[in-house]
Formats: sequence, structure tokens, C-alpha cells
Amino acid sequence: MIKTFEELYSKQHDCAVCLASKFKGEEGKRAVVICGGTGCLSSNSAQIKERFESLVEEKGLSNHVTVNQVGCFGFCSQGPFVKIFPEDTLYRGVSVEDVDEIVEKDLIGDQIVERLLYVDPATHTKVAKQDDINFYKKQHRIALEECGMIDPENIDEALGAGAFAGLARVLKMDRQAVIDEILASGLRGRGGAGFPTGRKWQFAYNQPDGEKYVVCNGDEGDPGAFMDRSILEGNPLAVIEGMMIAGYAIGAQNGYFYIRAEYPIAVHRIQLGIKQAQKLGLLGDNILGTGFSFHAHIRLGAGAFVCGEETALLNSIQGQRGMPRPRPPFPAVKGLWDCPTIVNNVETLSVIPYIMRNGADSFASFGTSGSKGTKVFALGGKINNVGLVEVPMGTTLRELIYDIGGGIPNGRKFKAIQTGGPSGGCLTEKDLDTEIDFDTLRERGSMMGSGGAIVMDEDNCMVDVAKFYMEFICDESCGKCSHCRIGTKRMLEILEKICEGKGTIEDIDQLEILASTIHVGALCALGQTAANPVLSTLRSFREEYIEHVRDKKCHAHVCKNLMMYVINPEKCKGCSACARHCPVEAIVGVVKSPYAIDQNKCIKCGMCQSTCRFGAIDKI
Repeated sequence: MIKTFEELYSKQHDCAVCLASKFKGEEGKRAVVICGGTGCLSSNSAQIKERFESLVEEKGLSNHVTVNQVGCFGFCSQGPFVKIFPEDTLYRGVSVEDVDEIVEKDLIGDQIVERLLYVDPATHTKVAKQDDINFYKKQHRIALEECGMIDPENIDEALGAGAFAGLARVLKMDRQAVIDEILASGLRGRGGAGFPTGRKWQFAYNQPDGEKYVVCNGDEGDPGAFMDRSILEGNPLAVIEGMMIAGYAIGAQNGYFYIRAEYPIAVHRIQLGIKQAQKLGLLGDNILGTGFSFHAHIRLGAGAFVCGEETALLNSIQGQRGMPRPRPPFPAVKGLWDCPTIVNNVETLSVIPYIMRNGADSFASFGTSGSKGTKVFALGGKINNVGLVEVPMGTTLRELIYDIGGGIPNGRKFKAIQTGGPSGGCLTEKDLDTEIDFDTLRERGSMMGSGGAIVMDEDNCMVDVAKFYMEFICDESCGKCSHCRIGTKRMLEILEKICEGKGTIEDIDQLEILASTIHVGALCALGQTAANPVLSTLRSFREEYIEHVRDKKCHAHVCKNLMMYVINPEKCKGCSACARHCPVEAIVGVVKSPYAIDQNKCIKCGMCQSTCRFGAIDKI
């Protein structure tokens, strides 16, 4: 048990020495660290770790080599990752079968396994160290500071990296002084609209003393988003510490982690972090002898997107159906069980310890005048470097997509990037030099949201993209208000009609009318922003909507009713492969003569095109 500040400082010092020795290779020791994030675990990183442990023992290396799991490295398209310290050698795309070679050549023979190094696509040179890879060069990690470095299931490593140093400083401060420091940092909530974190805390602090609560919103529901999950998996104690600091600032003694049940690894590591902190006396009653008590609890979300909205989330914690409440009163005044409650998302809480450990100025030195610090993005879609990135606010979309993301695969042309998930909008080539911050993205018709960033190329149909997000919104609408429940359904019906080639110009006008009506009348942010993907695609790609309606064509060849597969008789060799693989027998002809497709039977599955070895089948 750690009962005093002096005992904490001594423990942190000892843990820091041990952690540094792992990275520096003191006394001739080496460390193998393996990505333990969900993405790499799904690609057998647990089995890779087991094989390393087995071979290290079998080869008599136990006194010289340690094997650890860490959080997400971020570069998901290149995983699973293995890093060797102190040389800092990074191996990518590692399989269980590769472990023997790494042990023999690197751990025993001190030779780098060249074939497992990252290859720069521009220069075709092999890169041995993580910091020399372009994907990482323009990143600056604060929320992800220790992810990929420490074992997330070992509190000693977290303490060695500075865990609870921010809390220790806070416990010697006046509560208002803590809030003032958060205000000075310029931190805005990383979960959606970007409301200033310090102001939210101030509202709750100003309420009369009594029961108050802190809630961590870990109900990450945007398609393609995995920022919060990776932070919870990679450095759970940072989020726990952030919640405790928030609790101290507003006068709360209880906090709730609301994490979606589909994140079992994140849930497990938060549970473990809570238990380890309690065992050391850093969580619970009379922390460090200061009289401050704080208790953390976990609630699992059932996967409803609407529960990412703070009032719906509070209802869910209380055992009620996840449906939003009218506001005001806001949760900071009347939240969980009608008590003052602050709701911050995972990323917001994860940077609080950094701010309180290093000072507000350190955090505020990054970013723009209105958006301080860094932001984590889940970069996905039509991009070479898929993964998790953290960049200073003010980084441009061009830097995000081309310098960090490595550009568009297969030489295709960039078309749009969807930021902010279903509540955001599409930004185009003219926006590439836009600085990423809360205000500029909103001015351009999109939003920061929680940090999803889906890149699209010329093969994406923007009407189909709008339909995809509207399908998602319709599925996830709680149904409480008619504007969202009925209005989004009508919008989806119009989009389906357009994609089927049955739309009219009047339908496009109707979409815009419905969008503005839903925005004004919907109860919560889910409904109010539901039409953003439609409005942004109409604004930037209106000609595609008109093409679908007037010309009955889909230029991207995505909408099945507006395209067809045809066989070029000059290229067809009459091999019959397409006919033999067609699931509906829509292809007719005789061997060694050109075949043809019966368009009345064709279901547009594309099997014929993928089967043809002569490039004789085209989409038109």
C-alpha cells in the first residue's frame, strides 16, 4: 500500500529505473515488446508472444531477454508488430512462423531480419526504426504517449512512465486552481462538439456540495473509429487517473466507465487497472492520506450509437432505455441520478494527467489559437497507411492524407475525406490545405467528431456514401423524436430511389428541405447532425446526384441499377470461364466464340469480371 506522497515518489522512481533499463538494455538485457491491441491480437499476436516466451526459455535466454505485450503501435495496416530493445528495431507483419528466425538471427546472432523491416514505398529502402518511418514523423503523442511502450496490464510500468504524478500534484492544489489550469490549457472535449473541458468542470463545481459524478464516455460508435478503444487498451491507467483528477476538481467521489461491450480487451484492462490501483491504495478511500476518496465503476454499453450522446448514456447507466433527455438542464447541473455530472470521453480524460504533470502551457504550445493540443484520428478507407495517428491541431488534411497516410492506393485519385463519422461531412480536394481544428472543419461543413477519418477515391459514389451513413443513422435512431425517427427514414427512401435510377430533380430539393427541418427539430445531436453527410455531398458533388437522376448513370459504377457488365467481343477468347462461374447463368455463348451477358438475368455480382483472365469484361 502507498499511503503518502513520499512513498508514491519512491515507488515511481524505482519503477522508472526498471522501465528505463528495459529500453536501454542495461546489464546486457534485451526486451521484446509485442503489440497487444485488438487489431494485432486478431492477427495472432498473442500466439506470437507465447512462441517468443517458449523459445526464450528453451534457448536459455530467460536471464537476458524479457517478453512483454504493449498497446497499439498505431500503424495497423503493417501489424502485427514486434520491437526489440535497446536497438529499437521494429519488425512488421510478423507471423508465428517468423519468431524462430527473429530469435536465432536477432536475439542470438545480433543480426537484423531484413525481410521483416518496413519498406518505404517511395524510396524502396528498408527502415529499421519506428521514428524513421514517415507515418510517425509528423505525429506527436500525448493521448497515445505510452501506448506501444508500456505493458498496459502492469501498473509498475505505468508508474515508471509517470502515472499518478499528475494526481499527486493535483491533490496539493485548491480545486478551483485545478479547473483554472484546465481552462488555461485550452483543452476542448475530444468526443464531438469540442466544448471547453474546463467550463464543463466549472459548471459542475459551482453546484452545491453533495453527490456528484464523473462519467467516461467509452461508447465509441462511429463506423471505422477505434481511437478510444486503443487508448483504453494501451494505457488504461491514464484514463483512470484523468477521471480521478476530474473527480477531485468538481468534488465527486464516484466515477463510471461506460464502455461498449464489444470492446472486451479494453474492459478487461480497465478492470485490471482499477484493481491494481486499489491494491496500491491509489484508488479508494483517503488517497495518499489527503482525505480525498474516489471509487471507479464499470458499465457496459449494448452497442447503441445513440448512447454516445451524453444524456442517453446517463439513462443507460441508470438501467433505463438509452434515449436522450431534453436539455437544459445539462448533465453538469442535473445528470446521473439527478446529481451534477460531467461526461468526458476517453481521449479527453487521457490527456488530463499530461496537462497536470507538465503544466497547461506545455499542452497549449501545440495547436491553433482556438484548438489547443493534439487530436487522435482513426485513418481508414482508401489510404495506404491505415491506422491510428495523433497530430497537433493545425496539421493540414494534405499532411494527414499524403505525408502520414501515404496517399491513395493503386495510383487512384483522391476524392473526399469524411471526418466526424455519421455526424460529419465530406471534404474534397479544395479543402486539402485546411488546418484541422474544431472551428475550421465546422466552417467547411464537416466536424471533428471523435476522430474518424475515412478517405475515398474516384471509385466511390458519393450518393452511395450518403446512403450508407443514412442507413446507419436510421438503424441507430432511438425513435424518441419524430424528426429523427421519420425524417431520416424519408431521406433514406429518397436516396435509395436516386440510387435505383428512379429519382427526380424534385427529390434532390426535398432532401435539402428535410435536412434543414431535421436539424432544427431533432432532440439530440444524433438527429441534429444526421443530414450532414447528405448536405456535404450535395454541396460538393451535386453533379453526381444530377447524373443519377437525369442521365440514370453512376460514374463510379457503384449503384447496381445504374451500371452493367458487358463483354468486349474483341477481347473475349471464348474460354467460358465467366459463364461457368456466373451464379445465375446470365452469360451465354459457345466455346471459342465471344460470349454475351443477358442483362435481364444479370445480378451485377461482378463474378464474371473477377474470373476473366483477359480483361474482356467492363463495367459501364
